[in-house]
Amino acid sequence: MDITSKIKKLPTDPGVYLFKNKQDNLIYIGKAKNLRNRVRSYFQKNKYQTPKNQSMIKRISDLEWIVVSSEVEALFTEANLIKQHKPKYNIDLKDDKSYPFIRITNEPYPQVFLTRDIVQDGSKYFGPYTDIRYLRKILKMLHKIYQIRSCSFFMDDEIVRQQKISLCLDYHIKKCEGPCQGLVSREEYNRMIKHVIQFLHGQTQETESYLLDRMEAAAGTLRYEDAGRYRDQLKAVKSFKERQRKLTAKFENRDVFALARESEYGFVVILRIRQGRLFSREKIPLKSQDDDNEVLRFVIGRFYLDSDFIPKEISLPITPDDEKDLLEWLRQKRKGAVHFTYPQRGEKAKEIRIAFQNAKLLLGEWILERKKRMEYIPNSLKQLQDDLQLKAPPRHIEAFDISHLGGTNTVGSMVCFIDGKSRRKMYRKFTVKTVSGIDDFAAMREVVFRRYKRVQKEKGKFPDLILVDGGKGQLSMAVSALRELGLNYIAVAGLAKRLEEVFLPGCSDSQTISKQSAGLIYLRKIRDEAHRFAIEFQRQKRTQSITDSIFKSIPGIGPKRMKTLFVEFPDIKGIAKTNYKIVSEKVRIPKKTAKEVIKVAQNFMSNK
Repeated sequence: MDITSKIKKLPTDPGVYLFKNKQDNLIYIGKAKNLRNRVRSYFQKNKYQTPKNQSMIKRISDLEWIVVSSEVEALFTEANLIKQHKPKYNIDLKDDKSYPFIRITNEPYPQVFLTRDIVQDGSKYFGPYTDIRYLRKILKMLHKIYQIRSCSFFMDDEIVRQQKISLCLDYHIKKCEGPCQGLVSREEYNRMIKHVIQFLHGQTQETESYLLDRMEAAAGTLRYEDAGRYRDQLKAVKSFKERQRKLTAKFENRDVFALARESEYGFVVILRIRQGRLFSREKIPLKSQDDDNEVLRFVIGRFYLDSDFIPKEISLPITPDDEKDLLEWLRQKRKGAVHFTYPQRGEKAKEIRIAFQNAKLLLGEWILERKKRMEYIPNSLKQLQDDLQLKAPPRHIEAFDISHLGGTNTVGSMVCFIDGKSRRKMYRKFTVKTVSGIDDFAAMREVVFRRYKRVQKEKGKFPDLILVDGGKGQLSMAVSALRELGLNYIAVAGLAKRLEEVFLPGCSDSQTISKQSAGLIYLRKIRDEAHRFAIEFQRQKRTQSITDSIFKSIPGIGPKRMKTLFVEFPDIKGIAKTNYKIVSEKVRIPKKTAKEVIKVAQNFMSNK
């Protein structure tokens, strides 16, 4: 079914739409109040589309959609899916590998620790924190003030009663009160956790009162050592509080957002203000061609997606897109009132100016660092330029190799190195289609031709140097393929394995290059990586060929069921260990056929 037909069948309900390219990869995820109208708007001929959308629309070959109950749910679903899949044309949070949180577990005796994994089990999450050093300081402070257990055992009243867990060193050095042995009651331990939560909310008064009471109680019962420890903890809290810069005389908790951009790159800075003091500064670098209102909507959604603490007030420099839906979603997460403010004067406007100044400085530093990286050329590339007599250092190199086993399962590989570092996302595998038997030359020509015909079609970037694994024969085939495509201006070199000789087009003899040359050593490294990648792929093809052949003899196992079998089970070993009823159910084959599949798999594994 083509795109036009699918659009006609789209529902008019709110939901999320997912665009895919020819390779079935997700390239964009969006939300809509009306799915049919929103998706149709991308394909209207006379409608203006941004350059980003024009580029994306050319690559759309399929679409899927998810219908939800409301616009707010669509917003939440979109944020979750973008976080999971990171499509090419959505806003890219540059450091969003996974921001850390402080997790307080949902247990009778909760743990408090740093995590990057969100588990929806009722645990509380505070964050995200973009400055890991600051986060570790907070955790260190918490463990200094409160005697929270650091072990990872599950602990409830029954386990404590049976004393299944022994006291550890933390108890003896006064870092834990020993809940595992019932030396502190569950009520008292959870009272301490309550103070931890208040501390993470920026409310230190309760903590100070708690420590002062314990210090006085310890002194009153002549436990001077304990009293001294509480006194030191109280000093630590006050010192931590004093280090937080005072921004305002008003004591409402709020987050302040600001965005600074230059072209498609930008920084969002979030100031967390708690009890009138700057509790933390979070920074989020991003890349996007969308307007500021859409960027702000996206960042707010991602920032609060996994957090369990959303302040009542959020100060913003401009109105985000879908303001109403965004507010409703935040209110549902907070289970209370949330409102956006857009201050123009006074203390709150000053806070936004401070956040913007921070974002502007961070963006300037990032652009300067990026410029330095782009201008930096490793010595090995400079040496390679001299060795091969190139006009410029070959910063972008792509290398090819061919692998087969006696002329069967012939495959090609391409690896990519930029500025001395491998770029695995740009590696490519090729199943050779036009060559039978042992013919490395023809296979090399096919692979090089297919690679750069595709780059031409997609208007991609060509390398500064193409390296082929082999001597004059492989090199001449690569040059022939490039000439046919009109790309014979690209520098090409061949690196033969036997004597590590480098060949260039038009030269019958190998180049005179020192074996200790940094440029030659770099070329060998790239060639070896291409060789490793080709062999790895060839082994996969060979294994797949063997597995396909051993099951083909079973009546009732055709191509479709074979594909389902290997989707449901990772390998033959997994099939051999599985019960025939499970195979029958998952692959939807008769139990008799499933028994035969398992028997063949077990025989194969025993003979391996």
